[in-house]
Amino acid sequence: MKAFVYEKGSLKVTELPNPQAGAGEAVVAIKAAGLNRRDLYTPGRLGDDSEALILGSDAAGIIEAIGEGVTDWQVGDEVIINPSLRWYEQSDTPPVDFDILSFPDHGTFAEKIAISAEQLEHKPAHLTFEEASVIGISPLTGYRALFTKGQVVAGQTIFIPGAGSGVATFLIQMAKNVGARVIVTSRSEEKRQAALEIGADVAIDTNEDWLELLKDEQIDVVIESVGRATFNRSLDVLKKGGKIVLFGATTEDVVDFDLRKFFYGQYTLYGTTMGSRDEFRACLAHLAEFNTHPVIDRTFSLNEAETALQYLKENHQFGKITLTI
Repeated sequence: MKAFVYEKGSLKVTELPNPQAGAGEAVVAIKAAGLNRRDLYTPGRLGDDSEALILGSDAAGIIEAIGEGVTDWQVGDEVIINPSLRWYEQSDTPPVDFDILSFPDHGTFAEKIAISAEQLEHKPAHLTFEEASVIGISPLTGYRALFTKGQVVAGQTIFIPGAGSGVATFLIQMAKNVGARVIVTSRSEEKRQAALEIGADVAIDTNEDWLELLKDEQIDVVIESVGRATFNRSLDVLKKGGKIVLFGATTEDVVDFDLRKFFYGQYTLYGTTMGSRDEFRACLAHLAEFNTHPVIDRTFSLNEAETALQYLKENHQFGKITLTI
């Protein structure tokens, strides 16, 4: 089968043996796969002497074979892959054997994958394969951040720095689905306008004075993923007693902030990453209930995977990027 791999210091499309379904597994013929920023970082974790590893964590496809003991699935079922491995029940933290698909095991940028049947869910009927292929890391992360940690409800105001990421576009849509008010930021006028078009109520320039522009807002929850570049600015606009939910740090990881200001403000800081199968299923039900379609910025072929990664690295996208396979 054809696959996009990182091997001995280089990215390339190559031929690998077809996977076989072991006990409890299914082989999925992948129709489309979604990119995540994780795919940019995995090669750096592997080093220059690594054997071929297929990148990619998200995908949708059709079951073509099932292994011994698999009773809940049939050949021909249309499925999406839950990339949150072995985290089944909702909990404060993932289990000790939790991993994210594609490291250390093979991922989804390939024509086929053999994976535990426990990691499969039915493809939402209202989504195309390309749309379904991005229902993985981004919406699961966003769902847990919004609803498990942030406890967002109708009438609250949510602030999301960085409007163009895949997670951000899901956050905007899901928060609006439940009746929240959504404020976003971006340096790009084009991305600010796109955020408004998918439901954001206010979109401000990252370089503007947030305190001045938002002085009349009561922000209940900040969903932060930018890191050092925006963390303290986000804290400044959060109402007293508000929550910050943090799931990423696309700028520097280490942040200095005023502890006295924090505890006087009675703020709450939550960390989160990915989510459980319970939350993934709840997320799927939410998307189906509100007929929510992911925002797809561009679609590339598997042969163009390296170009797609470069496009992602340069932050050109608004929403998600997919590979058709």
